[in-house]
Amino acid sequence: MPLLLRRRRRPKPALRPIEEAEAYARCHGARTEEVRIVKLEPRRPRFPLRVTGESLRRSFEERLDKRSAEH
Repeated sequence: MPLLLRRRRRPKPALRPIEEAEAYARCHGARTEEVRIVKLEPRRPRFPLRVTGESLRRSFEERLDKRSAEH
């Protein structure tokens, strides 16, 4: 029967909490003039939609109101 040797694991050093600015700098690096934040206009729909989000919300609320009135 083979003898199994257990290796001792070294304890990992405790991680210290970091601030948001330090976390951003680690992920993205320093902000330079090469990068600019640009606001874009919303895209126009590729094709006309039969239902808008607002009309869908209203019809859903009407169905919920009918359901609660029945009970």
